[in-house]
Amino acid sequence: MDNNPDQNAQVSPASPADATADSSAADEAGDALDLPARLKHAEAEADELRDAWLRAKAEADNTRRLAQNDVAKAHKYAVERFAQELLAVKDALELTLATPNAKTEALRDGVALTLKNLEAAFDKANIVEINPLHEKYDPHRHQAMTMIESGEPPGTVVQVFQKGYLLNDRVLRPALVAVAKSPETPA
Repeated sequence: MDNNPDQNAQVSPASPADATADSSAADEAGDALDLPARLKHAEAEADELRDAWLRAKAEADNTRRLAQNDVAKAHKYAVERFAQELLAVKDALELTLATPNAKTEALRDGVALTLKNLEAAFDKANIVEINPLHEKYDPHRHQAMTMIESGEPPGTVVQVFQKGYLLNDRVLRPALVAVAKSPETPA
């Protein structure tokens, strides 16, 4: 063996930190070579996502526009069925008035038939009459016009000036009524 230290020195393996540094340097070199391909892939993915977003936005806009049109049509033609029912009432009134030399009894019958047609139209439209005579006064359904001394219990409807109407349990017009009050005692 020689005494030459250079020849006798053994080469020790590289430390793990050195190996990691070498591999990351190789990865960076590979990434640098792959960068244009990765950029192109990211741009393609961004284009796909933008296209999907634009399609979803257009679909949402179309759905919103169609819903707005449906609501507008519903408001515009909401009374169409009821109006069709009222046409029979108008026809009956015109027929009654068009009858020459009609006697009072014939006119009365025509008006009764017309009222029957109107009541049928109200039934189909869920319009219900409020006729609260001899019922307890309800401020949600009745409008008191006056109070009258009466033999009825206080707070009872004793006279109906004008009937009220409900539309699907909602007050369309309150009944105009007179309500009983306690008799005043002389002083």
